[in-house]
Amino acid sequence: MAKIKLNALGGLVYSTDPNFKPAQEQDEEMDTLPAAQQKIKVRLDTKHRAGKAVTLIEGFIGTKTDQEELGKKIKTFCGTGGSVKDGEIIVQGDNRDKVLLWLQKNGFTSVKKI
Repeated sequence: MAKIKLNALGGLVYSTDPNFKPAQEQDEEMDTLPAAQQKIKVRLDTKHRAGKAVTLIEGFIGTKTDQEELGKKIKTFCGTGGSVKDGEIIVQGDNRDKVLLWLQKNGFTSVKKI
């Protein structure tokens, strides 16, 4: 039997069912939609960040590599740091206006500032 990491089992350590098979993860990456079809939301967030403000970019539909590339371009334009986690692009600081401007310049037509 192949070795399975405990993290892959979701915390399951032992099962008494002889027919038990752990569920396999499904890595389905969606194709990246064109910029004009993306519905992106840009908002300010301070929760669980020790009072520090960050700009969150949500709603991007596409592959992880495209999302990371978009995040890198936006962070470079704003001149700040950030990351891409859990389907969100995080840019440090209150850069909603800059992010909105960059997205509109690059063909993202349906962008909402929240």
